[in-house]
Order: sequence, then structure tokens, then C-alpha cells
Amino acid sequence: MEAATRSEGTLNIVSLVPSATEIVCRLGLRESLVGVTHECDFPPGVEELPRVTRSLIPAGASSAEIDRLVTDQMANEPSLYALDGVQLAAVRPDLIVSQTLCDVCAVPDGDVDEVASQLDPRPTILKLRPKTLDDVLESIREVAGAASVGVRGNSVVSELRERIDKIAAHCGRQSWMRVVLLEWLDPPFAAGHWNPELVSLAGGTDVLGEAGEKSRRVSWEEVADADPDVIVVTCCGLDVVRIGVDINQLAKHDIWPQLRAVRAGRVLTFDGSQYFNRSGPRLIDSLEMLAAGLNQIAGSN
Repeated sequence: MEAATRSEGTLNIVSLVPSATEIVCRLGLRESLVGVTHECDFPPGVEELPRVTRSLIPAGASSAEIDRLVTDQMANEPSLYALDGVQLAAVRPDLIVSQTLCDVCAVPDGDVDEVASQLDPRPTILKLRPKTLDDVLESIREVAGAASVGVRGNSVVSELRERIDKIAAHCGRQSWMRVVLLEWLDPPFAAGHWNPELVSLAGGTDVLGEAGEKSRRVSWEEVADADPDVIVVTCCGLDVVRIGVDINQLAKHDIWPQLRAVRAGRVLTFDGSQYFNRSGPRLIDSLEMLAAGLNQIAGSN
């Protein structure tokens, strides 16, 4: 394994979460990235960089199997990710960007600290913990500051805020539009963190998720009792094809076909591996897509 080379004055950055990879690239620091996770795939080309993590969940598992494996794994181990310390040492990072929000989505704190402590020189570790949309924007500033491009970070955040404000002003409030946003289907999970804010900015009201709080497991009875006008499905880590498979399975469920939103054809699906679940710049893309979908539904009523 060939060690990474370093030019004088450059910064070697390792990203341990896909959203951080997107932030680094949005800040114009793509050439500084020397290592990423096995899930990093945007912007195109980053998947060719050295991968310093691997998943402990087997590929091809069903949604129910993944939920069971996650539950079992988290009961015994703190994460579903393994860190490749040899590869990490080889790329010689100056800055490691990780997160402490979700144990399922990244290498555990302790593993990163332990491996980094053995590197010489020891890299700076930046741990992001965004819970809200404002937190996500602040994360961009944090990465920019750690990489000494603070002015660029402010510029990116200003641009993203302008897009948010434009959507909020355009959508207005559709008080009748009760929305359930699900980030998993088998079993159902109501999305939390920043996603209820996206629903509100797009003109709806999230009736199960709570902004700034963790996503939570719910029952289909709870979904039925919420009686949403619109169901938004954006399963974490799954693309629209895989989500479609899970929705087709739900056709056999007692409750799903009876939901008012399902009967009315008001089910919106989005790529959960790329949007809504990554706490980076493309959350604003997610907002714009959600607003377009809700506005189209509102316009048909």
C-alpha cells in the first residue's frame, strides 16, 4: 500500500461520513481529500479515493433483515462501521472529519480517537453533530474553519440560505397538508432531526416527526391514526428502486392500502441514499424536491 504524498502547504483530509465528503468538496477542497468511507459516492469520482471504512452489514439484506441486524449489532457493538487503521495511516491525514450524531452511520468516536492517537503527527479530528438545518449549515462553517477556508464557508452558507428563503417564501403554508415522512418502512421509522423542518419549509406539517429529535420507530397503527394527507418515503441508505420494492411489499399489509394518502396516490418517494439523510449541502436540493412535490399535490386540490 503506497503512502499518500503531500505537497508543501496542502492539507490532507479524510472524511468518515458521506455528508462530510460532500461538504469538503462543496468548499472547493476536493483535491485535499485523501480518504473516504465505503459509502461516499458524491460528487462523482470520490468513490475512487482510498476507502478507510467498511460495513459490517452484508449486502443484499432485506429491510427487515437490516433492521434486525442493526438492532443485534448495536446491542453488542457500538457501530456498523469498521475503520481500516492501516489505510488511514497510509493516507497521512492532517484533518479527519467525522460525526457523533448517529452510531449507525459512522465509525464510533472511540475507534477514531484510538487510531488517530497512534498516528504521527496526530491529525486534528473534527466531530460534527448536526441535529437541525441550522446545525447543518454551521457544520459547513466548522469544516471550512478547520480547513482554513472560513470566507469560502461563509459564502457557501449564504448561498444555501438564499435558496432556503426562496423556497419558504414561494411555498407559503398549506395548513391542510398533513405529512408523514418515513425514513424506513420495515419497520416504519418517522424521520426526525432536520427533516420535519424541511417539511415545514416546503409548506406541510409533519405529524409524526419532531425537529431536532432522533428518528423513531413507529407502528403502522400510529401512521393510520395520524391520517396524513401525504406520505413521503426516503429510506436512509436506499435508492428509489429499492424503496419501490419495499413499497410493493406493503401492498400486502393490512393497513398500508387503507391509508388515505395511499388511496389518493399521494405517496412521494425520494432517493434516501443521496437526499434527506445526508447532513450536507444537498439537503437544500432535498428541500427543493420536496417543495415541488407538495406544491404539485396542493395544486391538484
